[in-house]
Amino acid sequence: MASASAETQCLIYFRDFIPSAPNQLWVSDITYIPLRSNYAYLSLITDAYSRKIVGYCLKKDLSAQGPLTALKMALQNNPQRESLVHHSDRGIQYCSEDYTRLLSKHKIGISMTESGDPLENPIAERVNGILKQELLLERFSDFKQASAHVAKACETYNTLRPHTSIDLLKPVEAHQMHGYTKRRWRNYYKKRKEVTMT
Repeated sequence: MASASAETQCLIYFRDFIPSAPNQLWVSDITYIPLRSNYAYLSLITDAYSRKIVGYCLKKDLSAQGPLTALKMALQNNPQRESLVHHSDRGIQYCSEDYTRLLSKHKIGISMTESGDPLENPIAERVNGILKQELLLERFSDFKQASAHVAKACETYNTLRPHTSIDLLKPVEAHQMHGYTKRRWRNYYKKRKEVTMT
């Protein structure tokens, strides 16, 4: 359970914030990876500007240890941070005392979704989809095999896959940049939603 102090910290929600450089906004999520007889759980932290996966961890359970390990990786590999905000859903892992304490220790703002709507964390959901639909397609025989494939998939995603949302750059390239990048896709969902509401 989250402590009362942890819950009161989980109040910020950046609805329309668009980062202009790396390490301004990290988005986090947990997704399942199918094994032959059960599931493993992949915690991901993605930089919203570059779309680079900056931290990840595969665990056999849904405890806070997976997200914590992913967060520690992200912090270690990205020491240059200023006014960074961490965004996630309201899962108990992200509201846990250990997780919020680590964010506070590094002066990282805490942002959480208002509801369970995936559209409140779209970049994280998109990364989940790319990994599972393009790079982690098979049902792995065991946890060890899944771990090896997850590491390879994250490396492939970061270094080889261009993104239309960042001017067809690869995440490792975009992570070295500053300033707004050209988006090469249209938000058809928003257009459909506006038509429906009128």
